Amino acid sequence: MAGLVNNLLILFLFFQNICLGFRSPLSVFKRYKDTTRSLSSECLGSDRPVISLGLSDFGLDIRMPGVTPKQSDTYLCMSVPLPVDDEAYVVDFKPHASMDTVHHMLLFGCNEPSSTENYWDCDEGTCKDKSNILYAWARNAPPTRLPKGVGFRVGGETGGRFFVLQVHYGDISAFRDKHKDCSGVTLHLTHQKQPLIAGMYLMMSVNTVIPPGEKVVDADIACHYKRFPMHLFAYRVHTHRLGKVVSGYRVRNGQWTLIGRQSPQLPQAFYPVEHPVDVSYDDILAARCVFSGEGRTTETHIGGTANDEMCNFYIMYYMEAKHAVSYMTCTQNANPEMFRNIPQEANIPILVNSDMVKMTHGHHEETKDTDKSSLQQAKKEEEEILDQDFHIEEAVEWPGLDLKLGQVSGLALDSENNLVIFHRGDHVWDENSFDSKFVYQQRGLGPIEQNTILVLNPSNAKLHRSMGKSLFYLPHGLSIDKNGNYWVTDVALHQVFKLGADDKEPLLVLGEALQPGSDKNHFCQPTDVAVDPITGSIYVSDGYCNSRIIQFSPNGLYVMQWGEETSSGRARPGQFHIPHSLALIPDFSQLCVADRENGRIQCFRLETGEFIREIKHKSFGRELFAVSYVPGGLLFAVNGMPYPGEAEPVQGFVMNFSTGEIIDTFIPLRKSFEMPHDVVASEDKTVFIGDVHARAVWKFASTEKMEHRSVKKAGIEVQEIKADGEHKLDSSSGRILGRLRGKGGGGLNLGNFFASHKGYSRKGFDRLSAEGSDQEKDEDDGTDSEEECSAPPPPPAPSSS
Repeated sequence: MAGLVNNLLILFLFFQNICLGFRSPLSVFKRYKDTTRSLSSECLGSDRPVISLGLSDFGLDIRMPGVTPKQSDTYLCMSVPLPVDDEAYVVDFKPHASMDTVHHMLLFGCNEPSSTENYWDCDEGTCKDKSNILYAWARNAPPTRLPKGVGFRVGGETGGRFFVLQVHYGDISAFRDKHKDCSGVTLHLTHQKQPLIAGMYLMMSVNTVIPPGEKVVDADIACHYKRFPMHLFAYRVHTHRLGKVVSGYRVRNGQWTLIGRQSPQLPQAFYPVEHPVDVSYDDILAARCVFSGEGRTTETHIGGTANDEMCNFYIMYYMEAKHAVSYMTCTQNANPEMFRNIPQEANIPILVNSDMVKMTHGHHEETKDTDKSSLQQAKKEEEEILDQDFHIEEAVEWPGLDLKLGQVSGLALDSENNLVIFHRGDHVWDENSFDSKFVYQQRGLGPIEQNTILVLNPSNAKLHRSMGKSLFYLPHGLSIDKNGNYWVTDVALHQVFKLGADDKEPLLVLGEALQPGSDKNHFCQPTDVAVDPITGSIYVSDGYCNSRIIQFSPNGLYVMQWGEETSSGRARPGQFHIPHSLALIPDFSQLCVADRENGRIQCFRLETGEFIREIKHKSFGRELFAVSYVPGGLLFAVNGMPYPGEAEPVQGFVMNFSTGEIIDTFIPLRKSFEMPHDVVASEDKTVFIGDVHARAVWKFASTEKMEHRSVKKAGIEVQEIKADGEHKLDSSSGRILGRLRGKGGGGLNLGNFFASHKGYSRKGFDRLSAEGSDQEKDEDDGTDSEEECSAPPPPPAPSSS
């Protein structure tokens, strides 16, 4: 009898420990079906434990810390640091969620969460730096399972340090009893090197237009695959409300093999690929989204809001570790004709009952853009556009840094990607240049006698041609329209000029020479010009002593203006304190303005001047000088020198246009920024920055398209980057999220979070892309083995289904 009592006591203590959150390793990772009840009691008292699972394995429990959402469609976030410094691999996920309470969960990886609180409203963002989707769970959907021997790399010298969990609570009627929710996911991690590394391939349409009332609209995406073999094991589809079915295929020798097909109105988790599919060099990856415009009264475009649409097909894959690339993308249709042969199943909608649609979309019917729930949903949809994983570094062998220039005020790239520089020759803007009424005081010097516009080869900085002699006093802004005309501003003349590439005299002049003013016919130190490639409308930022944006017709007639001077206190939308630089985003019909002294970017609707949004980060500091847009979704910017006592450094920024999140920052290796004044970037992420004080132009490039070579700097071995004109990556590299010239391919990456390149040890001041090469240290013999994406392609693998 005593033995029976003792056994009952042991069982009681065992179950009590479970309730207090102390779980055995076996109970954590045993593959069992999800319960349908709230798991709050299971994590009460838990301090997000790290659970030992043997000598090399451990579990990481990531749970909401007992929350009670107050309203439906609440998004809550929390973060957990990676508990180890060395490299590890995520090999399994165990979700803990009740379908009664949780609509979906997303797990992100990054280096700096948006908040240090135990949990926070996700409207504040997920991460300050980057947020890369690692795992997704949705009600009524199967959990994601990684095949044996496959893992996501984390930690180490270049991996991210935090997991951020986002939980969407759709219908909160289950919380009427005020209980606490501890939904989340448990990760199984191991220190054992995995032979196969997981990654994600994103296929995304970016230019689909859905006419109102149109019954069937197809969005097709296709790219040639130009890398080492990969094996596909899971897929996820994503559209908004108009999507009927999304299908993905591998096309080899004209044969279409289904990867996955699903209704985007069902839970948008990752679904297993039913039959194994491998992808080899020169295969084609193809996807189709089928939409219906019925019920809409206006055109629907691709975008981030709930009333826009998206067409995304995500593929989880694995590759051999030595060839692994963590993220790749495809955003164009390389072969439209091939879709005549797409299997008929891709055109057949999958019917879903209305209750399931409501569940999938958070129990809310579609509302106007101004509805609060739509605005909240828009923010969440923007997170579907994943960030690019690459790093921008100075092209240290570019000779252009040594050019003899005056104060560099403006930069642009022409249609051939030649670099165009606008500089001030022997003239200088200083405290003696203007009086208190902004009238130029050094007219006696005459116009600049040197050519102020220089056209250079972007690779070797050789001069192609020059112009602009004896035309300008104090050059400032420069842009180039789709016809190759130069548009420039002169702050001394208070004028805007249109110049043909081969013309000595201006084709159009706006403003009155040397006469500052604020009416329709005068400017006051205008800073920049942007020309709409579709309508030809001219937009002028005016300027240092006016706080406005002015629109002119293509032939220079005044149309309208907007903006006002910043009032005391926090600057409001539409107020400016030196609108200094313009970036026109034709894909979204927006004009973004670097509002310099307010340290922010403001974006407006082109047609009306209506304020859309503000992009502002603490790391901008007090001043943001210039902004540039790359078609497809990237914003580049430069800030100003910090004020005394402030810590934010002067640097360049790369941002995701859809979310405003900072993807990367960069600084020069040679010389230092003094007052970077303008920035321009190309679609392959080549960046030029002109500095008005340093009188220099730096060239930067993405590490994706670099050849790596080991060098030493200050006694530290690093992987230096070297541009190689003959051994570039295929044009598929670095093309994302837009109407891009090249083929789809690398660029986006689960990324720094999963990259672990042991030979790349630039600690503390850069992030690493898995693109250009994947160098891993061979621990047995101490040598480096190098696999370069720029190497000749491997022979195609034998055909297989």
